[in-house]
Amino acid sequence: MTIRKILVFTSICLTLNSCVSTKKYKAQVSIYDKLKSDYVIIEDQLKTCLTEKDASKKKQQDLEDQIVELKTIRNIMINQLSDLSVISKQQAESIQKSLENIGAKDNYIQTLQTQMSKKDSLNMTLVLNLKGALGNINDSDVQVKVEGSAVLINLSDKMLFKSGSYEITTQAKTILSKVAQVLNAQPGIQFMIEGNTDNKLIKTTFIKDNWDLSVLRASSVARILQTEYAVAPERIIAAGRGEYHSISSNETEEGRTSNRRTSIIILPQLDQFFKLLEPK
Repeated sequence: MTIRKILVFTSICLTLNSCVSTKKYKAQVSIYDKLKSDYVIIEDQLKTCLTEKDASKKKQQDLEDQIVELKTIRNIMINQLSDLSVISKQQAESIQKSLENIGAKDNYIQTLQTQMSKKDSLNMTLVLNLKGALGNINDSDVQVKVEGSAVLINLSDKMLFKSGSYEITTQAKTILSKVAQVLNAQPGIQFMIEGNTDNKLIKTTFIKDNWDLSVLRASSVARILQTEYAVAPERIIAAGRGEYHSISSNETEEGRTSNRRTSIIILPQLDQFFKLLEPK
């Protein structure tokens, strides 16, 4: 029997027994009040339980949705890992070869760096030897320096030749003999003798223009080194650049004097580097 039915039944009994004694009536009223109070309490508890049940269902649904989402993410990750696994298996050999190539290239670069460092050291040694051999010669007449990858000896025009001439002076032979000593001490190197002029026009019976003059001067120096100082001719390159490789402005006498020069360029041994570039 539910609480509501009990209350109805009790109410009927009280009505039917209205003739009972006051003591019994009060007792029945007390019981009724107690039952009514219990009913209200139980009803409130029921409402609370229903509310909590709804909240629990919502929470359960949220958890179920989260589980579904996590399962979806898990499946995606599994598929990605599977793809990565396939790629690594298919390309493992290629990756290994790439790593080997990187190692080989690293060794190659280190070898080039070693060779370059060695070349730079040789160039500096050569410069010091040349300066030591030339002694206290005026720096304006003879300049020795490293330019790029080559050693450069600039010989002034006034020291080597008379104006407009390609005949070597006696003073020039003294200088060239000292240069030849250093060159002969390094039989493995090649060098180029390069004639340069200013932009003043020249035309004589034997000289057509500055091209002619620059080449003839370079040839004169090459010939002296070969015939008088025993420098092997196969090591020599004679070239002329006319007025087209100036190092100063031709607008001033001082600039033109600087441009009239003969350079001995000690060339880097490029064949060694070409060998390094050849496939192994």
